[in-house]
Amino acid sequence: MAVNYRFVACTPDDVFAVLANGWLYPSWVVGASRMRGVDEAWPAPGSALHHSVGVWPLLIDDSTSILEWDPPRHALLKARGWPLGEATVAVDVQQRDNGCVIRLLEVGTAGPARLVPRLITDPALRIRNVETLQRLAYLAEGRA
Repeated sequence: MAVNYRFVACTPDDVFAVLANGWLYPSWVVGASRMRGVDEAWPAPGSALHHSVGVWPLLIDDSTSILEWDPPRHALLKARGWPLGEATVAVDVQQRDNGCVIRLLEVGTAGPARLVPRLITDPALRIRNVETLQRLAYLAEGRA
């Protein structure tokens, strides 16, 4: 399980406004390269984003779906990236003086990536998610 935290100088509503705009997904998620579609119901539980992962010409078309949506505090997503596998990603936001703190928790839940020891995958995910949270912060703070 990889956990990252970041303070952002905006409100939790600003963070969730970015999360609610499915077309922004590749702008803040490291590895997502393009959007192919966003379900009309996004971000309602059960709805999905249809995206590609990787760089051309090595792209994998897959999806990310909403499992739980409780703005402006909590979102739980199932991110797919087959043939590598799936991950559950929790985004939790708490109000603080002059901003808020985002906690991003990611854990592999299915597929071959689960066979790699967490001693290897967790540090790699934490490094990747430092950049993911930086991108999310730029977008959310830009709204404020």
